[in-house]
Amino acid sequence: MPFAIDTCAAMHIGDRSDQQDRVAILPHPTRNDCLIAVLADGMGGHSGGAIAAQQVILKAKQNFASFSPGTESTREFLKGVIEEAHVVIKLTRFTSEADPHSTAVVMVMRPGAVEWAHCGDSRLYHFRRGKFVCHTQDHSLVAELIRTRRITEEMAQHHPQRSLLLSCLGAETDPNIDYGELNALEPGDSFLLCSDGLWGLLEADEIARALHELDARSAARVLINAARERGEGVGDNISLAIVKIKPA
Repeated sequence: MPFAIDTCAAMHIGDRSDQQDRVAILPHPTRNDCLIAVLADGMGGHSGGAIAAQQVILKAKQNFASFSPGTESTREFLKGVIEEAHVVIKLTRFTSEADPHSTAVVMVMRPGAVEWAHCGDSRLYHFRRGKFVCHTQDHSLVAELIRTRRITEEMAQHHPQRSLLLSCLGAETDPNIDYGELNALEPGDSFLLCSDGLWGLLEADEIARALHELDARSAARVLINAARERGEGVGDNISLAIVKIKPA
């Protein structure tokens, strides 16, 4: 079934002094039926986080320009983006006083299918006709404690180490990369990539409602405003990318 795509990428600095998130939605340079969405939440002293996150975006853009969806493995492409960005971020330590690290979540949409990969605690959500389907699992201490049933999700909201990551780009160890895919796209499917500045304050059901009822740009505005209100003056950077599938 032919369908149309509605997209929006947006960021807000929150209540921080600098913006260390980066996000982009890019069309393929030679094909009009393929796009990439990529989001990175940087961490590091001074401008280190912004440097790291920008490297994720640049590597995704560079690799996507030469990616051939019909003949190359999308999973290998995603793996290459994250692993190569990890190496570049580590190398920037030698030219910067900062200690750069970043999360990464990357999604490729091609005819009839979507594949994604992530490392860290930036998330990808999938919704279908206004209902939550799934989201990526965070590579964080509290997520591991939840998975092993040592704490509840409610306890995780107030855990003193809720921001501690077990894997990220730029660390001494290689990044832990998880993958996902959907091989049957339908009108009514929506995908959201976002940093913890958004998902840490909003429930999946209210995100689903905004994406279902509004166009991508309006939904981005509503979601950012809701997160800003709940940040109560101490909100983190917010970044998001929305890709909605609509009937042609």
